[in-house]
Amino acid sequence: MSIATKTGDKGKTSLLSGERVWKDDPRVEAYGAVDELNSFLGDAKHTIKNGPLKKIIENIQKDLFRICAELADNSQKFNNVIGNSEIEILNELLEQYEKKIKLTGFIIPGNSPESAKLDLCRSVCRRAERKIITLNNISLISSELIKYINRLSDLLFILARSVEDPKYI
Repeated sequence: MSIATKTGDKGKTSLLSGERVWKDDPRVEAYGAVDELNSFLGDAKHTIKNGPLKKIIENIQKDLFRICAELADNSQKFNNVIGNSEIEILNELLEQYEKKIKLTGFIIPGNSPESAKLDLCRSVCRRAERKIITLNNISLISSELIKYINRLSDLLFILARSVEDPKYI
């Protein structure tokens, strides 16, 4: 069996709910941007030397799969896949890494291969957030999902700074 179903040849795709929508539908744009972020995180993970940081990225990737499911479902079967516990994990990580990093001004991305990849992830995360907000304007998205994506971009920023630290291994 081929992965090429040919059902999208005329510009439409199926949501998890079975509904057919145009491929530029705001819902498809939103979960597509999150999927893109997940791919960029996979790429970044291969340059990261720190085992615990790799595990953080893998856990985020698992969350992003669940977020894509919620965004790709118009039936609300997958609603609220992200809750306060996932947001709290990001908050704790953010606090933990902020204690190690002393920010003194603007940051020019790309001071190391690892930080450059994480900064790309941060930028894609912010784009995904904008797409999710656009979707939220026409179809209510859970506030926890929106908070998670917002906090994730902050965490990716501070993780990029952490891998620039000379003590990073």
